[in-house]
Order: sequence, then structure tokens, then C-alpha cells
Amino acid sequence: MKIRILSYNIHKGFTIGNTDFILKQIRTAMREVNADVLFLQEVLGDHQDSRCSIPDWATAIQFEYLADSVWPHFAYGKNAIYAEGHHGNAILSKFPIVDWSNQMISTNRFEQRGFLKARVQIPQLEKEIILANTHLDLTQSGRNQQAGIIINDLKKEAETPWVLIGDFNDWNKKVSPRIEKELNVKEAFKFLHGKYPPTFPSFMPVLSLDRVFLNKITPIHAVTLKDGHWKKLSDHLPLYVELEIED
Repeated sequence: MKIRILSYNIHKGFTIGNTDFILKQIRTAMREVNADVLFLQEVLGDHQDSRCSIPDWATAIQFEYLADSVWPHFAYGKNAIYAEGHHGNAILSKFPIVDWSNQMISTNRFEQRGFLKARVQIPQLEKEIILANTHLDLTQSGRNQQAGIIINDLKKEAETPWVLIGDFNDWNKKVSPRIEKELNVKEAFKFLHGKYPPTFPSFMPVLSLDRVFLNKITPIHAVTLKDGHWKKLSDHLPLYVELEIED
């Protein structure tokens, strides 16, 4: 069975430099792709202060707005919490979510990070798989600690097919090989193309920050969406991957 996934740091619905709020355009673009599962980072759960100054701010609960009528099942990990609201990671799915959890993996007071993990049922296969979404620190020491937490967690799931996706901020490619080695898994782009995908900044991607790690799942197609409007939405480019899960 083929499953289509999209990973995207949506930058809270703003363009690069926070000049324009374009969540509606992001939603339209993602719906054109029509993936089965979306892994989103930097998603606003709520943000009260800006509602008077931004006309479209009724969409502030972004994961609900983005999921509406297309992805009926979703999980949201509230990571960064402040007086005006909160933001974090989200998983939107066409498949039923059996259960989910969000583990806080913050390493400093300036970056609030989480590890969102959902267990979904694939009705066509009568099988469960795990979907995990994260956003790691800007510092190497923080990423090292967070990678260790995630590795220890997913080692317990070695016999279950799973996908680990997110913005790993791994521009120097130090964390990714460790995850591949210690969990004995493949990264989709490296497996198919021999290298990790450049995704940042979106208008001229030179840094490879985003990853798609797979356990007991085979990638059959992996591309960075960089044509047309994608360069003008968010500060990251999204990753689109097609996966094959054996019956």
C-alpha cells in the first residue's frame, strides 16, 4: 500500500520576514498535494493579541483550519506557551489516530521543543503504524540531547513500522547519521538520492534542515516542493514522500 506524506515548517502562517500572513495560501497549496498525512512544525494553536491587526486571524487555531474537511484526524503538541497563546507541532491524518502523546524535550529556556507521536490505524492493512513529528534546537548540544531522547523512545518501537519527520535543524549533518545508525533506519532522501534535501531558506535553499526517517517502511518517491508558489510560502520548503507499507 502506498502512503503519501508531506512535512512542512509553516512558520506560523507567515512569509519570510513575517511580512504577510498567508495561512490561506498555505492551506490551498497543501490541499493541491492531497497527501494522506501532514507533519507540520511551527503551528499556532492560539495567539490572542494579533486578532485585531490581522484580518484572517480567525484561523489562529491553525491545525483545525488546515485539517478541516480533508484530514479528519489530528494531534497537536503544545510546546511553546506564552501569555498570548501557544504553538508547536501537528500531525493531520486521513487515517484514524488510535492514541497520541507529546513529550517535552526542551533543553533551554529560549527554545520550547516537543516530540509528538501518534499511533494510527491503516484500515486497508488492518495494521498500526507510528507517526512522529519533532522540531529540534538551534544549538548542537541541544540537538544531541534531543536526539538521544528520541532514539531511546523509538528503540522500544523497533518492531512497529514508524515514520520520524520534522525540522531537525541538522545543517551540519551530525545528528542524522546517529539516528540512522543507532536505530538502524533509513532517511528517505538519502536512501533514494544519496543526500539529505536542502530546504532552507525557501527562496534559495542551501541548508538541509528537514528529515524523513523510516523504520520497516520503504520510500519509493521523495521530492522537495520548490516550484511556483512554494518559494514564497514560509521560510522552509516542504518535503513530499511516497511510502510503501507491506501487507
